[in-house]
Amino acid sequence: MTDPTLLFTAVVAAITGTFDRCRPTPLARRDCGAVSIEQVLWYAAAAISVAVVAAIIWSQIRTTASTPVQSPSAP
Repeated sequence: MTDPTLLFTAVVAAITGTFDRCRPTPLARRDCGAVSIEQVLWYAAAAISVAVVAAIIWSQIRTTASTPVQSPSAP
């Protein structure tokens, strides 16, 4: 099993490296400018969708966990 922190760090480094290469000059790398409202809304929508999916999965897990375990009967 892998360490989740290591996996997360690797993914963040890969994404950051990809976006860094898209900027043409070192000056452009330093200052990206202001964040647009569209970017904020996209990040908010992504966060809300992840939270909804996590809530649905968690409710399914809790429902399954709350059912009693039936012991096997002898033939």
